[in-house]
Amino acid sequence: MDFHRKVLSVEELEARIGYVFENKSIVKRALTHRSFAADHNERLEFLGDSVLNCVIGYALFLRDKHFTEGVLSRARANLVCEKALNEIAREIDIGAFIYLGDGELKTGGAARPSILADACEAVFGAVFLDGGFEKAQEVILRLYEPILTSAAMAHERLDKDAKTKLQEYLQGLRYPLPEYKVIRVSGPSHKQVFHCACTIAKLQIVEYGQGQSRRAGEQDAAEKALRRALEVAAQHS
Repeated sequence: MDFHRKVLSVEELEARIGYVFENKSIVKRALTHRSFAADHNERLEFLGDSVLNCVIGYALFLRDKHFTEGVLSRARANLVCEKALNEIAREIDIGAFIYLGDGELKTGGAARPSILADACEAVFGAVFLDGGFEKAQEVILRLYEPILTSAAMAHERLDKDAKTKLQEYLQGLRYPLPEYKVIRVSGPSHKQVFHCACTIAKLQIVEYGQGQSRRAGEQDAAEKALRRALEVAAQHS
């Protein structure tokens, strides 16, 4: 494996996102991971995250006037999360443009979901700094169009996640909220697995889940805990 691989050019990235930067140094910083240089992309990532939330929130607001605040918030969260950003990252192969230190390269950083998602947000922030909000909006909506226009979006993006469903179910019973805990983390640094527990003390339920992030592990555990809670309720009905 070539740990000193040559990244693709800024011009190629511009072609893929449909925007040409006036200031090339801004986009180069957006593509620089902290393992490579002190002038890295974390501040641009913060800015891009804010712009992304605004653009997607507005797009959803315009999409259907019948969407309630809860539906809008849930859909936006599902569209700006790491999983959704990685769909964008794979489409433009952003990993091929990121400057990474040797250590990150050796541990698979060029394909790590968190790094790819952060780079996407940093690029959005770079477009905003370079061209303003409208240009950033154009880039984001262009890249998100396959997701926003997908026939499956109404179900996959608007549905409540397992943790939300479990919380609402327990609140309906006036029970305390579930507790989540990371039991352990296994696997190499570039492919960690988070093992989590979800405890519903009132029902004496403890279920375990796992995933490639803490959130994913908690969601897996919550789904199992909700299923078990419904089984208990059915037994006592």
